[in-house]
Amino acid sequence: MNIGERIKKIREAKGLSQKEVALSLAMNPSQYSKIENGKVDPQCSSIEKIANALGVSLADIFTEENSLEDINSIDKSIIEKVQLIEQLDDKQKESIFNIIDMAVYNLKLKQRGCAVNCVT
Repeated sequence: MNIGERIKKIREAKGLSQKEVALSLAMNPSQYSKIENGKVDPQCSSIEKIANALGVSLADIFTEENSLEDINSIDKSIIEKVQLIEQLDDKQKESIFNIIDMAVYNLKLKQRGCAVNCVT
């Protein structure tokens, strides 16, 4: 199996379209398609970017016998949202991270409250 076929298998296992991956890479979808179809040999830097966009390690791209069953461990919509967040400017990112931090903090407070109330 060549690199393009491996990338395609990983992308399909994650439930992503070629267009979604290409857009996250700021790459022309037809160029990305050529990589998957083996018509173009991607540079190492491109393979690394593709691995990051797919949420896998570089080793996963080169390891043919690696199981693809666990590769879709993160919900596709979460990946898409994180990719969109990465495109925001620093101030916007900081605002979103503050909201996430506050939500996690509130969750932990509720869990502690329940633990205290449930024990007594």
